[in-house]
Amino acid sequence: MSDNIVKKTCKELGITQKELAEKFGLTASAISQWDNEVPKTAQVALELMIENYHLKHKLQKIKEVRDIIDDLT
Repeated sequence: MSDNIVKKTCKELGITQKELAEKFGLTASAISQWDNEVPKTAQVALELMIENYHLKHKLQKIKEVRDIIDDLT
């Protein structure tokens, strides 16, 4: 793994490790242990969280463009 997926996820989502832990229903100390080795299922979940975050932002931009087009017609 090139980058630490936990830190990458927190940075991309603009949240702390404590907030990330809450999303998983875990303690912050459990998440901090992932610095050494992230469980495979957690890694997949973190990657999906990042992808979902980016897709939501793209969808929001599409909606904004659609609203602009609707205003012009």
